[in-house]
Amino acid sequence: MTTRIIPVDVFDLVVFGATGDLSQRKLLPALYHRDADGQIPPGARIIGTSRKPMSRDAFRAFVLSAIETYVPAEERNPVFIKPFLERFDYVAVDAASETGWADLEKILAPNPDRIRVFYLAVGPDLFGSICDRIGAHKLVTPKARVVIEKPLGKSGESARAINDEIGKVFPEQSIYRIDHYLGKETVQNLMALRFANALFEPLWNSAHIDHVQITVAETLGVEGRAGYYDTAGALRDMVQNHILQLVCLTAMEPPASTASDPVRDEKLKVLKSLKPITGEAVSSATVRGQYRAGASGGVAVPGYLDELGNSDSTTETFVAIRAEISNWRWNGVPFYLRTGKRLEKRESEIVVTFKPIPYSVFEVTAGPITPNRLVMRLQPDEGVKLWLMIKDPGPGGMRLTHVPLDMSFAKAFTARHPDAYERLIMDVVRGSQTLFMRRDEVEAAWKWIDPILDAWKGSNEPPKPYTAGTWGPSAAVAMIERDGRTWYEDVA
Repeated sequence: MTTRIIPVDVFDLVVFGATGDLSQRKLLPALYHRDADGQIPPGARIIGTSRKPMSRDAFRAFVLSAIETYVPAEERNPVFIKPFLERFDYVAVDAASETGWADLEKILAPNPDRIRVFYLAVGPDLFGSICDRIGAHKLVTPKARVVIEKPLGKSGESARAINDEIGKVFPEQSIYRIDHYLGKETVQNLMALRFANALFEPLWNSAHIDHVQITVAETLGVEGRAGYYDTAGALRDMVQNHILQLVCLTAMEPPASTASDPVRDEKLKVLKSLKPITGEAVSSATVRGQYRAGASGGVAVPGYLDELGNSDSTTETFVAIRAEISNWRWNGVPFYLRTGKRLEKRESEIVVTFKPIPYSVFEVTAGPITPNRLVMRLQPDEGVKLWLMIKDPGPGGMRLTHVPLDMSFAKAFTARHPDAYERLIMDVVRGSQTLFMRRDEVEAAWKWIDPILDAWKGSNEPPKPYTAGTWGPSAAVAMIERDGRTWYEDVA
């Protein structure tokens, strides 16, 4: 099966922070792949900006280096690379002063009627000043859009302040708050599985589902992000955006259509239905941890405090939460959420465990009956597994076994599997906001997160230590086992 490529309209894309890590690792490779697949039309331009003075040719050499570093050799083709590099221009712009803005204005002036995308691949402290100057230099056109990366604030109050600054220049329908998890194939397949198959949606409720687990696990430590990470922590960095968005797509009601506002309206209802975790409930419904020295992939690694160089930090590198959704569909169904760094495996998955059958007609000798599970794997190998009970083949009576119907996207689809950023950047150009967060979603998520942060801040209890290369603190295991359940492990 191959993928159908639908070209987009001609556009100008301005990347602020074009020489940064995000640009090199994600944005430039994503744009190269879209161009190589024929999705970017002739005449479209990509304009890099940063404070560093650089000629156009020097910047094109920088882009080429990023492609050679982050695009696998088998996916690089000189036939496509040369015309791709010719799309690039460069302007040295200082986000905090007037330097370079007149030059950017000049380079955009010849095409006022085309789609204009401003991608802010910079820290959130620069969002306001960049947008102010975009507005002051009259660079906002009817077809202009702005893309902002997480983190969007460190609390509900700071997120509102950032949204207010951006909103002074761009209308809400022109603001694209990007969360790359929403661009992953499996995340989008959640909607296809639920709403395009009669098999699942009738069972997608508390009458048939026992519980849901969402895990986003990393084997890496904080690497070069220690400075940022220590001001954020796992709750802000992962739960407030990525994981809560996965909760929304798993739990939302069927939207009227897949247009942006109907989908986001239903996601907002889920966020508003999350049962608040406040006061004493925080200690029983949440676990925060911090990794210590251990081994990852058989290699000894330092602890978080050693990497940070600060023995007093209480920033969490692991979070587990028992969440509840107080509405008709999900009442009584716990959602177990966990994320962390330096864990045993790198994996992101959603596990929906159905309730046990009400009565077994089989003899005891047939073996135990394990509840059905639907496992949606986001990374590293995107795909879907449906665990079922079947008869173990062979003579000698009825013996039951638990096996998965396994669909790996890499095996099922022969075409190259696009990265999330490829899809999301093209959605910005198209003007499709379905996979982007609306302002009220962001603020509703913070409203649920803030009380947890406040309770942790007011507690004298430090994060629970865990050894690097394990699945986190034992308290996270105890939390789920108190309910008679265990964290899912893929043994197939």
